[in-house]
Amino acid sequence: MAIKPKYVKQLGNVLLEEYPQAFNTDFETNKDSVDKLTNVDSKGVRNRIAGYITRKKGAPQQAA
Repeated sequence: MAIKPKYVKQLGNVLLEEYPQAFNTDFETNKDSVDKLTNVDSKGVRNRIAGYITRKKGAPQQAA
């Protein structure tokens, strides 16, 4: 498993906090949501953010 760059995690977490209803466990819909909600120009960065969000949504929530 690759370590994600800090900005990918930060932006992914901000998007999940501000728009939780826009994301689910499907990568394709998350990719479209990231494209609509951000001004990320790079397709690769958009896909990394969408992939990070997909992993976070699919992972079971840990008790804090």
